[in-house]
Formats: sequence, C-alpha cells, structure tokens
Amino acid sequence: MMKRQVYALTIQKSAEDYLEAMLMMKEIHGYIRSIDIAEHLGVTKPSVSYATKRLRENGYITMDRSGFITLTDQGMEIADRIYRRHKMLTEFFTTIGVDIEIAREDACKVEHDISDETFVAMSRFLELQKK
Repeated sequence: MMKRQVYALTIQKSAEDYLEAMLMMKEIHGYIRSIDIAEHLGVTKPSVSYATKRLRENGYITMDRSGFITLTDQGMEIADRIYRRHKMLTEFFTTIGVDIEIAREDACKVEHDISDETFVAMSRFLELQKK
C-alpha cells in the first residue's frame, strides 16, 4: 500500500512541475508549446506528450489543433501556487546567503513538500527583513 501512495505523490509533483513550467513559458514567450516545456525541464518530447495527455484528461490544460497549450482555471491555480512558492523560497534562500543557482534548485525540491504553516512563516520573515 505504501508504494502506491509514494507513486501517486511522485505523479503529483511531476504534474505540478509541468504546470509550473507551462506558466513560466507563458510568461516568457506569451504562449506554451510542448517543445519549450521539454527544453525547459530537460525531458524528452515523448515525456511531455505523455504528461500533457494526462494533464488534459484531468482538466488542467487544453491544447488546440496547432499544439498550443492553455492552462485551465484549475491548472492555472496549481501552477500559480507552485510558482509563487518557488519564487518566495528562492528569495528566502538567497536572503540567508545561499548562491542563487543553488537557491533555485533547492526551491524546486522544497516547493512541493513544505507545509502551509512553514511557508507562511517564511513569507512573514521575508517581509520583516524588507522593512
């Protein structure tokens, strides 16, 4: 039973990573294409095809005939939440002296698992540091 739960968690993290990457591609390019996602995440095009199929089936994205991807409201909500976490965690880590590249990598690792309570406390701490 434990393996199934860990496996489901891994799928969820992967889906969050794909949705976050899609939001980033939308901000950078103004559109979302599978090829850009593959390049950004360092994965193969077939991996992106599989992931986008699953994300479409779950109602997180739509794809038009030209292959352009659009985040649904539900997909955007998840992508935005993860991206905001990523940005805040990166800022927190750099504030305490971590190199920017390491901070970004660590933010990717932590953004999925950090509790809401810890995230809110870290955000408050950052705000106090800015004052």
